[in-house]
Amino acid sequence: MQGTSLIAWMAWTWPTAAFFAFIIACLIAMSVWEIRSPGGDPRRGILGLETTRGDRLFISLLGSAFIFLAWLGLFGTPLWGPLAIALVYAFVIFRWA
Repeated sequence: MQGTSLIAWMAWTWPTAAFFAFIIACLIAMSVWEIRSPGGDPRRGILGLETTRGDRLFISLLGSAFIFLAWLGLFGTPLWGPLAIALVYAFVIFRWA
């Protein structure tokens, strides 16, 4: 494997690798949070359904993906706008959903 980098075997770009590293970091952070502060009991929020911490993480990541895709379809780059919207969205989901 001469001349290949760590992520070249799968033809990943650095942004793709960073995205998956972020997902792994989120899962690790959620695990540490649950170990240090148990209590991910389901609660009913503005979504009208009972969600746990893991559910809210999944909903925020899925919604953020749609925010980014809609932004790319409507406005293109740069992606600072959808990043701000996605962070606010995730905060709202974790706080009130």
